[in-house]
Amino acid sequence: MRVFTAALATETNTFSPIAIDKRAFEASLHAGPGEHPATPTLCTAPITVGRAVCAELGWTLIEGSASWADPAGLIARTTYEELRDDILHQLQAAMPVDGVVLGLHGAMVAQGYDDPEGDLLSRVRAIVGPDVLVCAELDPHSHLTAKRVAAANFFVVFKEFPHTDFVDRARDLWAIAVRALKGEITPVMSVFDCRMIDVFPTSRQPMRGFVDRLYGLEKSEPHVLSLSVIHGFMAGDVPEMGTKVIAVTDGHAETGAALAERLGRELFALRGTFMVPQVDEKAAVDMAVAAPKGPVVIADVWDNPGGGTAGDATVILAELMDRGISDVAVGTIWDPIAVQICMAAGEGAEIPLRFGAKSAPNTGNPIDRLVTVKRLVRDAQMRFGDSFAPFGDATWISFDGIDVILNSTRAQSFDPSLFSAMGIDPTSRKILLIKSTNHFYDSFSRIASEIVYCSAGKPYPNRPAETNYRKARKDIWPMHMSPFSD
Repeated sequence: MRVFTAALATETNTFSPIAIDKRAFEASLHAGPGEHPATPTLCTAPITVGRAVCAELGWTLIEGSASWADPAGLIARTTYEELRDDILHQLQAAMPVDGVVLGLHGAMVAQGYDDPEGDLLSRVRAIVGPDVLVCAELDPHSHLTAKRVAAANFFVVFKEFPHTDFVDRARDLWAIAVRALKGEITPVMSVFDCRMIDVFPTSRQPMRGFVDRLYGLEKSEPHVLSLSVIHGFMAGDVPEMGTKVIAVTDGHAETGAALAERLGRELFALRGTFMVPQVDEKAAVDMAVAAPKGPVVIADVWDNPGGGTAGDATVILAELMDRGISDVAVGTIWDPIAVQICMAAGEGAEIPLRFGAKSAPNTGNPIDRLVTVKRLVRDAQMRFGDSFAPFGDATWISFDGIDVILNSTRAQSFDPSLFSAMGIDPTSRKILLIKSTNHFYDSFSRIASEIVYCSAGKPYPNRPAETNYRKARKDIWPMHMSPFSD
């Protein structure tokens, strides 16, 4: 067997002011054919898992390029087309192939393209023809369009949020693909539109129990190969935004459709109950100060670079400073200019510095302080499950009993190694202020005495009923309160 694999992924917040060009991919991951590192990024596990699978089977794996950019705003049209065409030319050169296994995100949007993944998959299908297997792994925070469903045989989607299972789901993807290529099964995909948009953390109920049921149904239900929930991505203003359920069965489309609908209606019945309760910055600081011991983690959930924001908001930090609270470590505030200034000053320097809140309105005000440059690290990175997440050149600055990590490559706070990579022991601080919606939970919950979810400012469009969408559907909850009554 000859199987082609490649990856092209990012998550596009169409409301974000931060445009994406090729340099953004190069800052995170841009690997040519055969050059992908041994460890995967969030959306490139099909490549690294495919290496092991094909080596064991004695199959030929033809690797195309792999590109991942940290979430931000719209991708430049020329950048998307260049990265897309690289993969298509590599596939064309690899023909004939028996299968195509891709790593995608599912929430890309480019200038002139509301559905880049649908565009890519339909072009892949045109090259390989109707009889070659085409499949992909997706992030659940994505848009499942009709064009994608028509072009692919099946998708497998991360089940967990935080996405601790991206390697396991790549293994599932390959397991189904291998059986299909051997002629043992015929995967067919059924989709149910839940007519809603919500946030579904699996670190708490009710989504924890729902996902556990999916695992059980995959084992117990005849003919079922995979079950997935496309959460949807509310910051993507595209026509087919929303939550959907995918059932992949062995040739039993009607069975899959009935199961997907049953599960989808269960999700709809629970709408609005999934997200962790949040407090404002004043209440968050009150709770952290009142805690008997640390570290208390304050998660700035909506200034999350993983959702495409800048990650430079200062609202919570300013509240801490106004109250004179110390024993705080902040990871991170994105400010490449401030990092450059600190790099020039050198470790140990005491300098006046302005940092933060430069990207967009409703993110607070820039901070002006006399700071000490404690540590400088080139090409810093933190762990995220089985992979490493870069956060670029970074500096640890200190003032008034507060330590702040400034970074040059936007990245959400995945893991406490964010702090230790800079020389800060995260367990030694009373308060840790981080930027992430929920990906932080798996790792930070292991060291936190308490976790406080804080909604501060408005860097992210987190209230769909109030969001000024231009393209997204209005016939789904919460924009339409009874979408199944029509």
